[in-house]
Amino acid sequence: MRRDIFQAIADPSRRAILSLLALQAMTPNAIAEHFDSTRQGVSKHIRILTECEVIKPQQTGREIYYHFNPEKMKEVDLWLERFRKSWEDRFDQLDNILKDL
Repeated sequence: MRRDIFQAIADPSRRAILSLLALQAMTPNAIAEHFDSTRQGVSKHIRILTECEVIKPQQTGREIYYHFNPEKMKEVDLWLERFRKSWEDRFDQLDNILKDL
């Protein structure tokens, strides 16, 4: 199943995993230590994040370390850009109205 970045960030647990991995690469066990859920539950989130390509596994000896892929987050930024321009235009209009008061 092809997943996209928005499925990756839709879940609070996956966003928390991304925040952890943005600081440093971690093994699945190290990631699971930060959550009250089961190891299987964390593994499910890791699988989805990997399918979305927002994290990448790297085998180091017997361990698999997961790394954050910031390039994939640019898709979210690009999607938000069109809204950002609209918001800026509206704030500029509001500034002009407030200046006239």
